[in-house]
Amino acid sequence: MKKNILVIPGDGIGPEVTTWGKAVLEKIAEVYGHDFSFQEALMGHVAIEATGNPLPDETLQKAQQSDAILFGAVGHAKYDNDPSAKVRPEQGLLKIRKELGLYANLRPILLFDELLDASSIKPSILKGTDILFFRELTGDVYFGEKKRSKDGHTASDLMVYQRYEIERIAHKAFEAAMTRSKRLCSVDKANVLESSRLWRETVQQVSKNYPEVETEHMFIDNAAMQLIKDPKRFDVVLTANLFGDILTDEASQIAGSMGMLASASIGDGTGFFEPIHGSAHDIAGKDLANPLASILSVALMLDISFGLKEESKLIIDVVNQVLAEGFRTNDIADGSTSPYKVLGTQDMGKLILKFIDQHSLS
Repeated sequence: MKKNILVIPGDGIGPEVTTWGKAVLEKIAEVYGHDFSFQEALMGHVAIEATGNPLPDETLQKAQQSDAILFGAVGHAKYDNDPSAKVRPEQGLLKIRKELGLYANLRPILLFDELLDASSIKPSILKGTDILFFRELTGDVYFGEKKRSKDGHTASDLMVYQRYEIERIAHKAFEAAMTRSKRLCSVDKANVLESSRLWRETVQQVSKNYPEVETEHMFIDNAAMQLIKDPKRFDVVLTANLFGDILTDEASQIAGSMGMLASASIGDGTGFFEPIHGSAHDIAGKDLANPLASILSVALMLDISFGLKEESKLIIDVVNQVLAEGFRTNDIADGSTSPYKVLGTQDMGKLILKFIDQHSLS
């Protein structure tokens, strides 16, 4: 198989983790005889520093011409401390999602048994959890009209959805539910928000096309509680942009660390694959970042964009083996007195490549 992959390292720890995501793609190509070519491009703070634009035209052009995108992270503390900044790294991420029509964000919460103790939640509650989130990406308060009064004391963000935006992601979520346990939970705030009432109404209509799927509707506040109380009750979760942003970060603690969670942003064309963690500038350049989320994002890319399910499964199996043999990065280790073999970013990446080789020879 021949594919053109764009790598956008981004900011902070982004370059450190995407290095190993790309290395895994190269190793998979070598083992299975695929032809993967790579380009790189700027986005985020590094792009602002170089061009003044968080998403340069050259990056967008390369993205539109690629078969899939492997992304690191965007963000920088200087913007967090300056809410008045007009140009921000995150604008590049929002724009590329819009320009590529990436309306569905898939976030699998796949819990490896070896990490049951890494979470603050009881292992007995967590064991067996396997959730697939579908977060809508191109609507909601992130894209609605924003206003600030002349005196600066009043601000508003418009939470807006159009029916077609809800319909298209709902279909993808229901289609995924049909391949899993045929259970779907749609999360909204329909008791208060008009946009959520449209959301619920639309999901109810779409559900009629999938009579085999058991559909449940849940308010966001209850869903946030149930996710901690009984995560196994969820299988496919469908929700809006803001709610999905919050719930998936909460769910990262089920997996023990954000450093273990991959994500895919998809539409009807080029897919965009990234770890859910941020740029984490406090650990950038210190060989502390966990590359496994980027590597698992590659597994998603191979499966969803390229249909290479065997190659995708191999990566997941290798990550499982690494964990089973007691190797950890700092974020998923049980502290300095733990029996685990704690590795830095580079050594963990090298170990994954070594184990892929071993699997390919067995």
